[in-house]
Amino acid sequence: MEVFSYIIQLGASVMMPILFTVIGLCIGMKFGKALKSGLYVGVGFVGLGIVTALLTTNFNGPLTAISDIYQLQLKVFDMGWPAAAAVAYNTAVGALIIPICLGVNLLMLLTKTTRTVNIDLWNYWHYAFVGAVVYFVMDQSLLWGYFAAIICYIITLCVADLCAEKFQNYHPELSGISIPQPFCQSMVPFAIVLDKVLNMIPGFDRLNIDAEGLKRKFGVLGEPLVLGVIVGMLIGFAAHMDVKKILFLGITMGAVMELIPRITRLFIDGLMPISDKIKELVNSKFGGRKVYIGMSPALVIGHPTTLVVSLLLIPTSLIVAVLLPGNQFLPLASLAGMFYLFPLVLPITKGNVLKTYIIGLVAIVVGLYFVTDMAPDFTMAANAVFAETGDKAAQIPEGFEGGTLDFASSLYGWTIYKLTCHIHYIGAAVLVLFTTALMIYNRKQIIKNK
Repeated sequence: MEVFSYIIQLGASVMMPILFTVIGLCIGMKFGKALKSGLYVGVGFVGLGIVTALLTTNFNGPLTAISDIYQLQLKVFDMGWPAAAAVAYNTAVGALIIPICLGVNLLMLLTKTTRTVNIDLWNYWHYAFVGAVVYFVMDQSLLWGYFAAIICYIITLCVADLCAEKFQNYHPELSGISIPQPFCQSMVPFAIVLDKVLNMIPGFDRLNIDAEGLKRKFGVLGEPLVLGVIVGMLIGFAAHMDVKKILFLGITMGAVMELIPRITRLFIDGLMPISDKIKELVNSKFGGRKVYIGMSPALVIGHPTTLVVSLLLIPTSLIVAVLLPGNQFLPLASLAGMFYLFPLVLPITKGNVLKTYIIGLVAIVVGLYFVTDMAPDFTMAANAVFAETGDKAAQIPEGFEGGTLDFASSLYGWTIYKLTCHIHYIGAAVLVLFTTALMIYNRKQIIKNK
C-alpha cells in the first residue's frame, strides 16, 4: 500500500515518464529512446496542468462573481477533480487499485475477453472513486468497494475494445490506441442514441458542419482561438469586470484554445515509438495477435471540434444548471474538464459540431442530476477522508454538500453506485450479468476478427 501510494503521489507528470521508460526497456527499446518517449509524455502532462491552471486560476473568480451577482447559489459545491481523486486514492480501496486492476487486465488478456493493455495508470482513480464511495456507503466494506471498482474496470476495458476501430479510423495517426477512461466512455451511449435520432430529423444532415467547415463559413470568427477570446471576454463582462480584466480573460481563454492542440502533440510524439515497438513485438511473438494500448483521452482533446464544443458548453452549463428544476449543483471548478467529454463522441458524429454540442448538452443535463443525487454520499466520503488525512482537496466548505462533474456525473459511476448502494445484492447480480454478457460478446468479436 505504501509503495503504490508513493507512486500515485508523484503525480502523472512524474509517474508516467518512469512508467513509459520501464515499459520501453521491457519491450526492447534502447534506453535513450525509451527515456525520450517517457519525457515527452511527462512534459505533455505538465503542459496540460499549466493550461488547466490558466483556466481555474483566472476564471474561478469571475465565475464565482457571476454566481453571486445573479444569485446562483446552489447547495452542492463544485470541488473539481482533485477532490474526487483525493477521495479515491486516500482510502483502502484506492491504495491497492493499481495492482488489483492490472491483475484483472492480465486475466482478461489471457482469456481473450479484452485486447486493451490499460497503461493509463493515473486515471485509475476513476475506478477507485466509485469503489471508495460504495466502500463508505456500505459501512466501509472493502468487498463492496472493490466489487464496484472492478466491475467499472471490466466494463471500461470491453468498451475500449468495441470503440477502438472507430476511434483509430477517425484518428489514423493513433493506430493501435484505445481509450479506457470511464468518464470519457460514458458519453458513448448518449452519442449512439442521439446520433441516430438526429439523423432521422428531415434536413438535419444539411447542418453537417465540422470545425474546418465552421472556419470556412464564419472565417476568422470560426477559429477556436478567436472563439476563445470572445467567450472569455463575455464571461468577464457578465462578471462586471473592468475593461482591462475583460481583455485579459479573453486573451487567456484564447491562449487555452491555442495551446491545448500543441501540447497534445507531445503525447503522440511520446506514445507512438512505444506503440510501434509493442505492435512489432506482438507480431513476432504472438503471430500478429492484435493488442491495443490503452491511453488517456488527453491524446486528442486538442481536436478543433472538441475545443469549439467545449468552449460553447462552458457558459451553457452555467445557464442550464440554474434553470434545471431539482438540480442543486453549479459547475465551476469542473468546467476545466469539459474537453475530456468528447474524444469517443467525435468518431460517432464524425466531428459534426452541432451534433456533438447537442450530445454534450444532454449528457451535462443528465450528469447534473447524477451529481445532485450522489452529493450526500460523496460528502460523507470526502468528510471521512479529510478527517483521516487532512487532505485539503477533500475539504468541503461549511454549509455545503460536495460534488464534481468528474466521474460523479458519469453514467458508469452513477449506475454502479445506485445498483450497489441502493439495491445491494439484486443490483450486484444485475451488474455481474451485464458485465459477463459484455465480456462474452467482446470475446466473440476478438475471436471473429482474429
